[in-house]
Amino acid sequence: MPPCPVAELETIYPELAPQLERIVVRNLGVPAALLEEACQVAWGELALRRREVAPGSELGWLATTATRVALRHLRAARHQVSLDDEEQREHLVRIGAVAPGPERTAELRARLAAVQQLPMRQRRMVWMQGLGYGYDEIAARTGDSRRTVERQLLRAKVHLRVVHESM
Repeated sequence: MPPCPVAELETIYPELAPQLERIVVRNLGVPAALLEEACQVAWGELALRRREVAPGSELGWLATTATRVALRHLRAARHQVSLDDEEQREHLVRIGAVAPGPERTAELRARLAAVQQLPMRQRRMVWMQGLGYGYDEIAARTGDSRRTVERQLLRAKVHLRVVHESM
């Protein structure tokens, strides 16, 4: 199967390239160099497989391909992380590419234990907020007023802050 004509890619590239980069950054939070590499590999693959990709589904295909490329690079990078490069290691821990060290693991477990100490109502609201729900959405799901949700979350945050400062 012959590769995709360059003219066809030139028409969709200006529109899809910025969207593709935003998707990969939002999904993985990768450094700029890795982002560029993953996106360019995806575009190259699209050029080779254009006939297999349905018109209108290019962005999804590109995003999936670029994400897979970036994840492969991240998996390889976790074996090459310098012990001296704390910033790089923290980034890889944050995105789940490497496991946190024992101190960070202990801290995370202590924070989870502190959340478990909250009353059930506050705990549920903290988890919902952690999952991205806003005050209005939490209120709708729990049957409480927005003000009640605000108060309960404020009490929970004060309790968690006190526990965290005592660690």
